[in-house]
Amino acid sequence: MARRFAQVDVFSDTPYLGNALAVVIDGEGLSTEEMQRIARWTNLSETTFLLPPDSPEADYRVRIFTPDQELPFAGHPTLGSCHAWLEAGGEPRTKGQVVQECTAGLVTLRITDDGLAFEAPPLVRSGPVDEELLGRVAAALGVERGDIVAAEWADNGPGWIGVLLADAERVLALRPGTMPQAVGVAGPYPEGSECAFEVRAFFPQNGTTIEDPVTGSLNASLGQWLLGSGRARAPYVASQGTVIGRRGRVRISADEEGRVWVGGAVTTCVTGGLIR
Repeated sequence: MARRFAQVDVFSDTPYLGNALAVVIDGEGLSTEEMQRIARWTNLSETTFLLPPDSPEADYRVRIFTPDQELPFAGHPTLGSCHAWLEAGGEPRTKGQVVQECTAGLVTLRITDDGLAFEAPPLVRSGPVDEELLGRVAAALGVERGDIVAAEWADNGPGWIGVLLADAERVLALRPGTMPQAVGVAGPYPEGSECAFEVRAFFPQNGTTIEDPVTGSLNASLGQWLLGSGRARAPYVASQGTVIGRRGRVRISADEEGRVWVGGAVTTCVTGGLIR
C-alpha cells in the first residue's frame, strides 16, 4: 500500500529556505512504532501523520514525531500539516477555519489571504528566570549578563527561556556554546526595517547545541511575552534562520480578544507515496 506523502517548506516564501516538514497524509493504520521508525528515517526535525479526528470539533488529527520522540504540539508541523491536509482535499467544517486535534488538544488555524496562522497555545510557565540559571545562559551565549535586556520563561511546552538583546546585530553575532536549556533569543531591527526582530532558537542535544531553522512554538511564546510586556507592537514579522542560510519569516498578529496568532508561508516541495 502506498501512503500519500509530502515534504513541505514552512515559514518561508522562498522554497527550500524555511523549515522542512515530512507529512504522511494517509497515516491511519500505522502503529506508534512504525510512525517513529518513519520519522527516524526521514531524519527531519519533525514528521507528522494525519489521521481521522477523535474529537467531533476537529477537522483532522495529527501525531508529531521527531527522530527520537513524539511531541504533543509544535508550531511549524501545525502549519505544514494543515497545508498538506488542505492540499490533499481536506474540507474544513467551518469556512476560513481549521481545527487540528493533537496530543496537546485542539488548535485553531485561520485561513487568510496571507496564508495559514495558528492560535498561540497558552504558556505553561512564565515569569522571571532564576539569576543563577540566567548567568549560565549568558555564558553559553557568549555574552555578559548585562547584555541581556530582558529575560523570562516563555515556555509553551519545549521549555523555552526567552532572551532579549539590544538589537538584531547582536543576535546575529552569537556563536553559542553548550546551552543548559532551550533558549530563544530576539533582538529588534531599526524602525522601518522589513522585519521587527531577528530570532534564533538554541537547544541542547547530546552535549552539543542545535540551532533550529525557524521555530513556530518559540515565536508564539516570544510574541505573547513581547506583546504582553509592551516590547513589540502587533502585527510584526520576525526573521529567523539567517545565520544558517535560511530565510524564515514569521508573521505575528493579535486579535481584539488579545489572542496571538502565528502565521507564515508554506510551500509543497516533494510529493509522492511511501511504500508499505
